Amino acid sequence: MIEGLDLALVNWSRAQFALTAMYHWIFVPLTLGLGIIIAIMETLYVKTGNPEWKRITKFWMTMFGINFAIGVATGIILEFEFGTNWSNYSWFVGDIFGAPLAIEGILAFFMESTFIAIMFFGWNKVSKKFHLTATWLTAIGANLSALWILVANGWMQKPVGMVFNPETARMEMTSFWDVLFSPMAVHKFLHTTSSSFVLAAIFVIGVSAWFILKGRDIVFARKSIVVAAIFGFLASIYTVATGDSSARSVAHDQPMKFAAFEGLYNGSEGAGLVALGLISSSETDPSNENLKDFTLKIEIPNILSYMAFMDWDAFVPGINDLIRGNEKYGIMSATEKISRGKLAIEKLKAFKEAKKAGMVAQADSLKTEIMSPDFQKNYFSYFGYGYISDPHTLVPSVPLSFYSFHIMVVLGMYFILFFLMALLYTLKGKIHKHRLFLKAAIWTIPLAYLASQAGWVVAEVGRQPWVIQDLMPTMAAVTKISAGAVQVTFWLFAIIFTTLLIAEIKIMMRQIKIGPKSEGGPSHV
Repeated sequence: MIEGLDLALVNWSRAQFALTAMYHWIFVPLTLGLGIIIAIMETLYVKTGNPEWKRITKFWMTMFGINFAIGVATGIILEFEFGTNWSNYSWFVGDIFGAPLAIEGILAFFMESTFIAIMFFGWNKVSKKFHLTATWLTAIGANLSALWILVANGWMQKPVGMVFNPETARMEMTSFWDVLFSPMAVHKFLHTTSSSFVLAAIFVIGVSAWFILKGRDIVFARKSIVVAAIFGFLASIYTVATGDSSARSVAHDQPMKFAAFEGLYNGSEGAGLVALGLISSSETDPSNENLKDFTLKIEIPNILSYMAFMDWDAFVPGINDLIRGNEKYGIMSATEKISRGKLAIEKLKAFKEAKKAGMVAQADSLKTEIMSPDFQKNYFSYFGYGYISDPHTLVPSVPLSFYSFHIMVVLGMYFILFFLMALLYTLKGKIHKHRLFLKAAIWTIPLAYLASQAGWVVAEVGRQPWVIQDLMPTMAAVTKISAGAVQVTFWLFAIIFTTLLIAEIKIMMRQIKIGPKSEGGPSHV
């Protein structure tokens, strides 16, 4: 525990960032996926010359524009919070974390803001192909923006390509390419963007289903569903594949998170996957309220071992193994990691004091020791553990991680079936007869948002208490300001973001009721 730390400040700072991030993520996935869908629809218009595709493209472009505008506002606030609420974090790793964020602003956001104007206002002012190019570049720009944000987040989950400078007490980048192509960053980008494509496809199908139920714009709705269903089905299959590789990466680099979202308390060889489970209130370890047993669970033998290590009989460490250690499988105890982290902090402190006192020889000796490969590997890699006093605080919320993960997975499987049914009914020309499915399609929209939010809960809650895995706990990252100031801005942001969300929903619903417009005005064919 850090001396003089205000836990209320840490908790309110976390709550504020979580609030901003979750509201921001309501808008982002629709932007990422709908941009691609719009580009596909406009491509069909340019290829076929059918004006109906232009009409369809323009309608979904309006939905994109409403969502994009509000998403930008929440995203800007989110980036500012790194400086206002997490200045210690920004100081410690700003040289690394700032690079992808800067590229996102200079390259990706610049691309979006440049071509989105042509996309919206360039109809009949530029050639069809040039307009189509602008639409694709806007969609690509939005996804490139996500790339750099997710590279930064992936680095926080698995820090690579850096070295610690004891002179400045900061992390410095040694390889930009290691940061960019880190397996954690790659998996996170692919899984996050593909799941966003799924959400956008569900949104298009759900809104189109409303038009069919109302008996309006039937041709528009059917064509939209076909495009969205094909796109969504392919994206959902890819999401499953990227989710599998992402989980494997987590099993290797963040074993505690993996154990938490799988509800694995005690590791074993040939570990089974809990397909369905209900965590009870009985505590298996009195010293840690997070460790609870299952009241009910249905387990599939050996699947977890294969999913994590591509070996049916591999040992998968559980929460207790990671806290207490397991000599048989070479797992270091949390107590030992804490001890090594404290030694790393003490060496850094001794170096700083020797340098300040003008003891050059001693300072140089300590610096050489700190920078040695052996010390970096065996001690500094556990630097963040030196701030931990109770090993059990290293365990994230198991129930929240477990349930969020399983909600995401179950809904992901449902979405695959949903897209197949939407495509089958539409191609057979009988979708208007399946009113129950059409109603279900509308209600599937909020389920898509639930799955998307659940994925981020798993990613972020599952890695607690770390803001940078193993190197900086959340409590060491906060800005030293009053908890009251954070509380005020928390409620202020909650009111503003909720108002923006309500405004977006109302504007979108009004545009949906107006419907797609023909060149001469609204059409209700």
